Amino acid sequence: MDFESHIQGHKPVVVEYYADWCKPCELLIPVLQQVKETAGDRATILRINIDEDKSFADAYQVYTVPTLIVFREGNIVWRKNGISSSHEILDHLNLLME
Repeated sequence: MDFESHIQGHKPVVVEYYADWCKPCELLIPVLQQVKETAGDRATILRINIDEDKSFADAYQVYTVPTLIVFREGNIVWRKNGISSSHEILDHLNLLME
C-alpha cells in the first residue's frame, strides 16, 4: 500500500487503525461499508492493522484501537478514538467531498 500517496490527494481518506483482537473494531466494519456506499468514489476508506503495519500507527501516534483519522491533502482534518457512527463520519466527509 502506498499510504502517503493516498493521503496526499484532494479526495478525503478515512483510515481506520484496528487490530484483529479488537472487538470494537469489528463493529466499525459495517459502519465503514455504509460510509463507502454513501460516499462512493468521492472518498477513500482504508483499514490499517496496527499489529502488521506498526510504522503507520507510530507515525500518527495511534495508541488505541479503533482510531479513525480523516486525511485530506496530507493533513489530518478529523480524528476520533473509539466507535463512530456512519452519520458522524459522513458529517465530516460531506464538508470535504466535492
